[in-house]
Amino acid sequence: MALDPKKLEVIKATLPVVKEHGEAITKQFYKRMFKQHPELKNIFNQTHQITGHQPKALADAVYGAAANIEDFSQIMPVLERIGEKHRSLQIKPEHYPIVGENLLGAIKEVLGDAATDEIMNAWADAYGVIADVFIRMEDKMYKSTESQPGGWAGFRDFVVDRKVKESDVITSFYLKPKDGQQITTFIPGQYITVKMEMSSEEYTHLRQYSLSDRPGLEYYRISVKREDARSEGIPNGIVSTYLHSHVNEGDIIPITAPAGDFYLNMDSSLPLVLISGGVGLTPMMCMLNTTVNENPNRTVYYIHAAINSNLHAFKDHVNDLAAEHKNVKSFVIYEKPSETDQEMKNYDKEGFFTLEWLQSVLPSNDADFYFCGPSPFMKVVNQSLKQWKVPEEQIHYEFFGSFGNLDEF
Repeated sequence: MALDPKKLEVIKATLPVVKEHGEAITKQFYKRMFKQHPELKNIFNQTHQITGHQPKALADAVYGAAANIEDFSQIMPVLERIGEKHRSLQIKPEHYPIVGENLLGAIKEVLGDAATDEIMNAWADAYGVIADVFIRMEDKMYKSTESQPGGWAGFRDFVVDRKVKESDVITSFYLKPKDGQQITTFIPGQYITVKMEMSSEEYTHLRQYSLSDRPGLEYYRISVKREDARSEGIPNGIVSTYLHSHVNEGDIIPITAPAGDFYLNMDSSLPLVLISGGVGLTPMMCMLNTTVNENPNRTVYYIHAAINSNLHAFKDHVNDLAAEHKNVKSFVIYEKPSETDQEMKNYDKEGFFTLEWLQSVLPSNDADFYFCGPSPFMKVVNQSLKQWKVPEEQIHYEFFGSFGNLDEF
């Protein structure tokens, strides 16, 4: 499906205006859509509406897709990342006309008289092209996921087999299939979507959590940080606090099959450097455990940054692995070490991650780097690696933000 050349010219001419008003358009889009289709609140993360993350992500996605509408190949990795999230959230073809109608309505409302019939018709066709790409791509993903050994469609009920407190704010949930049947494997770094139905909430809530233990086990493990209210008006994390406070061993959690395009390259022979901040350690734990189990001779450097030991999950586990495997080296950064931390000297650096410190603990920049954590932390890591001239193909990160990358914010 290709866009008419005349309409393509209209899209190109109006792209700067749409980019300028992108967030205003997408905020209006969500307002319109939820008013007309409140049932979609069962899918979309309402907290992301409050923080503005979702409108910004959508604005970036719309602009990025439209800017590359002649040739999607340059942004195909990003489209696939979005498609993976859509598949995990169970976005279906019937949702796209609803999105299109309200997105176009929002463009018209924000741009007003400037949005002529010619412009609106061109953007309607452009949306049709973009939607068609996603629908076809996601159809392949759904079929592939369901056809894998142990795979399934939609949500499948899992039982909380174990609930383990890992730190003051992180708790692990070990999930086994209620039906007792096989579960599909996954690639270290991927995530699942959990569906929570709470009596105190009008709508179902979906959340995506990285798998924090290696594949090939009889369970999936997620390690969830309890998100407490913040001073800038962000409320408690509805799902994370509910999981911590109300979900116990024996309870049922429906989940979708593992998804995601951030994962470990198991075929690389380069040293592996895993860098995490806070709860960003969850995919890193999966990568570490997998590497030790399947490629025990690969050199691994694991660097974790936390406020202090009270908020540092899996510390003993990583220390045990480093003691058992000479090729595994662990480093810890505490922003504000406690008195106990200072007495025990159980960290390697106080303060924040820096390139100078990284260069002091690694023998060279010739390694595969994977990192995950809060956005400011990731931006510093990314800039440091680029400053150290680490090849782009050796830099990998998990980022749930905008359409672009860490260099853009």
